[in-house]
Amino acid sequence: MDKEQELLEAVMKLIMYGGDAKSHAVEAIRAAKAFQFDLAEEKLQLAQQSLSLAHHGQTDLLTQEAKGDKVALSLLMVHGQDHLMNAITFLDMAKEMVDVYRKLEEVGGS
Repeated sequence: MDKEQELLEAVMKLIMYGGDAKSHAVEAIRAAKAFQFDLAEEKLQLAQQSLSLAHHGQTDLLTQEAKGDKVALSLLMVHGQDHLMNAITFLDMAKEMVDVYRKLEEVGGS
């Protein structure tokens, strides 16, 4: 596989797995809102797994650059990094929201 193909695959990991992580995080918030905490935890775990896979894509790119191989900056690369950062933010927010909904249920919010 040539370097251009490897770069494209790494960027696509960022986009695909970052998008999956964000979607799972949103689903976790929706489950918590319905006081379905087992489902919310499952979705948070899936989000974390997807985020880990996205990070592997980013790590591949960072490793390549650290070895001295220039990584070309493209709109697709920026888009992939955007997906990753959004996924990280959504997962952090989802964890907090699940905790908030748990507290609401404890005080009689259901």
